[in-house]
Amino acid sequence: MHKEGKVVPLAAAIDQGARTPLPCLPVLLLQVRDKAALQLRQGLQDLFDNADDTLFEMADRAPDRFDQNLYFEAMRDLRLKRKSIERGFLDIFHDTFARIGQRDPLGQSGGSRSNAQLERTVAVDGMVARVLSRDGVALAQLGLRLQSLLECTLAEQHNPLGPAALCGYFLDAGRNLGVGLRVKLVLLKLFERYVLRDIDVLYAEANQLLAAAGVLAQLPPAPRRRAEDRRPGSRRMAASLGPDDDSVADSAGQAFIASLQGLLAPARGRVAPRLQSVATAQPISTGDLLRLLSHLQNYVPAAIDEDDFDLGQQLEQLLLRVSVRSGTRRRIGHADEDMINLVGLLFAYIEGDDNLPRSLRTLIARLHIPMLKVALLDKGLFSRASHPARRLLNEIAAAAIGWEAGTDSPCDSLQVRVERIVQRLLNDFTEDPALFAELLEDFVAFSQDERRRNELLEQRTRDAEEGRARTLLARQQVQQVLNQRLRGRVLPQVVVQMLVQGWSQVLLLAWLRQGEASAAWRQAVATMDTLLGSLAPAAEPHALLQQVPGLLKALRDGLASVALDSQATREFFAQLEQLHLRACGGAAAASQEMLVAEDIVLAIAEEPACAPLRQADGQVAERRLVRCLRIGAWVEVLDDDEPLRCKLVARIDSSDRLVFANRTGMKVREWNSASLAQALGRGEVRLLDDGLLFERALQSVLDGLRLQRVH
Repeated sequence: MHKEGKVVPLAAAIDQGARTPLPCLPVLLLQVRDKAALQLRQGLQDLFDNADDTLFEMADRAPDRFDQNLYFEAMRDLRLKRKSIERGFLDIFHDTFARIGQRDPLGQSGGSRSNAQLERTVAVDGMVARVLSRDGVALAQLGLRLQSLLECTLAEQHNPLGPAALCGYFLDAGRNLGVGLRVKLVLLKLFERYVLRDIDVLYAEANQLLAAAGVLAQLPPAPRRRAEDRRPGSRRMAASLGPDDDSVADSAGQAFIASLQGLLAPARGRVAPRLQSVATAQPISTGDLLRLLSHLQNYVPAAIDEDDFDLGQQLEQLLLRVSVRSGTRRRIGHADEDMINLVGLLFAYIEGDDNLPRSLRTLIARLHIPMLKVALLDKGLFSRASHPARRLLNEIAAAAIGWEAGTDSPCDSLQVRVERIVQRLLNDFTEDPALFAELLEDFVAFSQDERRRNELLEQRTRDAEEGRARTLLARQQVQQVLNQRLRGRVLPQVVVQMLVQGWSQVLLLAWLRQGEASAAWRQAVATMDTLLGSLAPAAEPHALLQQVPGLLKALRDGLASVALDSQATREFFAQLEQLHLRACGGAAAASQEMLVAEDIVLAIAEEPACAPLRQADGQVAERRLVRCLRIGAWVEVLDDDEPLRCKLVARIDSSDRLVFANRTGMKVREWNSASLAQALGRGEVRLLDDGLLFERALQSVLDGLRLQRVH
């Protein structure tokens, strides 16, 4: 076991201020963190040292005064908030390291994104892609070493030193900077130039430190960039891993598989057991095994049933034929059998993973042999998150998580596309993994188009629900104002009817358009108060007569703005004239039909789909889940005849409503916090894990193997 410690360097301690102490981490990991923090701090200092000059040059070239002011204001804000951003960046960096190995240490969440956010995301994605193309092998090796040190799977997107994580720290630290999108994009470019430019040095030093301590020391050194390739503004960018880098990635994968041999050894002999147990049987080569698998690939049924198609039995039958023809008993080599067992465990997890729709699991199960062949050909499948076969599996699972039972018709474009991919791999994949890259590129383009369409529909749903919530809040406010002034008072019926049916709409329009603090809202309320005050017998008729023209004008203008029925408006003003004449004479409106106003209840749109429920004391865990539920999270509703999958697209805090839409962005369910917590507690709704499928499967398999070794 590695020694543990709570070593926090003085500089980091100063930056962290009064934060809670970090949990125990391996000393080696603390050393990696602290060396990285020093380089990142220097990079940030270089960024801010050069930001002034960059923004000044942009202001100097700006075509108009507005743009000039924009860049000058940004320069001022950066000077004032520089230390805060640097400290915030390092705080987030240290906090993330403290949670390394947890399921989502970076706190990533989905949710709706504006055009500005989408543009910023595109910029970050480009920066991350450039880092991965240059330094992906070194990062993958670092990820493997961290996994070995922590004894758990660490997905690439959860590596606190990954480029996406570093960009996230910078964006979070500068969230309150108050600058526009253009300036943010400029700052991101500076971050890439001065922080991410030398990230390969950070990865190399971290790998060297861990390797020197014996953590996967057998991995070959990752290729280093030349000094000229690190200069700011260098445009050298590889589109993909070159041949040499491929071999390094495969070596990392081989080291990963080698580290699992002890865990996989107990399962040896279960594939083709009648031949594996024969001591004199000769192992076939990996090339021969691939040819046998290619033969079996042509006979994979459309719907795999364990009783109908068992890979081990099929291989045993083929090996028996080979043995008869060659006159020598043949078996599968230990390393290849380990790979067969490992991939078999991965697919067993996938086939039993109820986070995926059953129709998708059935399709993915047919890819068992193609994925096994990829694993035999390229061990980099297990060490590189960007491996095309691995990414294709993850992309399909992510795109199809919203499939619903009973709706997977032949006209479903997503289902058709996935079925074509599966069939293409079964028909055409022999030993060239480039086919996976081709299919991945096509599917990503397709799924992005689908996602854009769905996001537009989700945004419409979100806007409609937010508008509905705002209208509900406005109606409640108007209702409250009317009740405060009318409840219990004896008033002419014609006035009460006009206020409830007409003036309530004037108030509502003012609140919705300009808000409760606006002059329009205050004026509408004041006009109503003046009207009610004008109905009482006047002690000074002259003052009332002076007040009436302005009141009548305000009433006419307000009612005209809501297009009230003209006939009803004329009748109201005719009766109001009589009321004012009586008030000027000092008499009450005795001849008018009077009533005692009771509580006014306006029509408040439609009621929520799930009315508020009383929370049970035993739902602490469920309430916490609901509070932490992120926009974009998927759930499955189990109380219908067919399970319904939907995702959270809007959280309306003002009315405590959570709105869920299906895969196409159409609203299908809504709950308030209490009712959703109760539904979770009763098992009527369950949360779905929409994390990367391959990573989840691999983590589960490794956990299971380690548990078996313990017992």
